[in-house]
Formats: sequence, C-alpha cells, structure tokens
Amino acid sequence: MLENREGQKVPQVTFPTRQGNDWVNVTTDDLFAGKKVILFALPGAFTPTCSSTHLPRFNELAPVFAKEGVDSIICLSVNDTFVMNAWQEDQDAENITFLPDGNGDFSRGMGMLVEKNDLGFGDRSWRYSMLVNDGVIEKQFIEPDVPGDPFQVSDADTMLNYINANAELPKRISMLTKPGCPHCTRAKQALDGKGLKYEVIELGSHGISYSSLTAISGAGTTPQVFVDGQCIGGADELEAWLK
Repeated sequence: MLENREGQKVPQVTFPTRQGNDWVNVTTDDLFAGKKVILFALPGAFTPTCSSTHLPRFNELAPVFAKEGVDSIICLSVNDTFVMNAWQEDQDAENITFLPDGNGDFSRGMGMLVEKNDLGFGDRSWRYSMLVNDGVIEKQFIEPDVPGDPFQVSDADTMLNYINANAELPKRISMLTKPGCPHCTRAKQALDGKGLKYEVIELGSHGISYSSLTAISGAGTTPQVFVDGQCIGGADELEAWLK
C-alpha cells in the first residue's frame, strides 16, 4: 500500500549529481529548506508518458506556478545523473530541476520505491507529485496502486488546480512554417514581441509534408498559427488576434 505522507518531512538524502565536469553533492536541505517546491516523480527518463506529457506540462506551466509563489519544480527519477542530464538536454525543459535518485534512497524513504522487474527496470519510483513547504509535505498526489503505469492525478494541471483553481493558463500556440518564409518570420517576431511562447513545426522535417499542412489547417500557405487548438490563420490574422 502506497502511503500518503502529508504533514511529514521529506527524507534526508544526499544526491550525487554531475554538473559540468564536476561531481556535486546536493542535499535535501539544498533543495527544500526555506522554499516552496513542487516535486514530481516518475518511473524513468526517456519513457513515453514521462517524456510526452508529465514533464513537458510541468515545464509549460512553470511560469504560472512561479506567480503562485513556487520557487522550483523538481523532476525525480531513479536514474543516474548522466541519464538525467541527457534527458534534460533532450527535453529542453529549462524550468525544471532534474534530480537523479540513482540509488533510490529518496524514493525508498518516501515509501514510493517499487519493483518493475517485469519491464527490466528493477526498482523504480512510483509516479506521484507533491507540494513541499520548507521541507514539509503539504499535499501529495499519488497514482492509484493498480497494475501498469497509471497517470491520473500527478499531472501539472491537478497540482495547479490545488494551488489556485482560478490561475490563468498560458496560451498553447503552434505554428506551421516552411524554410525561407518571410511571413513566418513576421509571425514569429509578432509573438516574440508579446513575450509569448510557441512551438514551430517546420514542413519538410520529421515527416511533416505540405499534405500535412492542408490536412491540418485546410490552407496551402504558411504560416498557419493555432492557439489552443483553433486555427487563427497566417501572419496578418495573427497580428489582428494579438491586438
């Protein structure tokens, strides 16, 4: 049975980390003392749900959490520091602290170390998230103890809803572009000028074709900008929307 530890202190652990070319020991106090911290734990770096959903959404909502007084967001996994550093570089998650619990000491102390021998993983962390104030666990969201890898309650939106259900969410902006497109450059500059984050999907890369452009947007020109799933249109339409 996975135990909820709200009201208790986090385990006292020293994490060996690799920072540049140096080994640096990071302690629990370094991470939590005097701070308001979100920690979310997951089964493994580079695994599908962790890489596609769990981690990216926390990174995306980090500025919103910061407005709510959260000092840092930690992603913990029972992986060594080299794996976690490589995953951090792959994910480009600049708002997240990647914490390697290589020996499983923190996960064991939390009562969250589980066997995943059937997957060849050995001992790994169960998936959960928690809000920690000055080293004391205020709130913990633990995935249900069922077979597999459930992902229902430890997500970033559930945590944000607990902290402030009325917090304003950032717009999700995506742009379909092609190389050498001046209107695409204009659209990017317009978004940059407003300080808005956006993703760029470039035609001709990763299997994205002009057929994909038409299928997704119903248009044959670039850019095509989407905001929260709605197609705004090209650069002119984007500039009008921004006004």
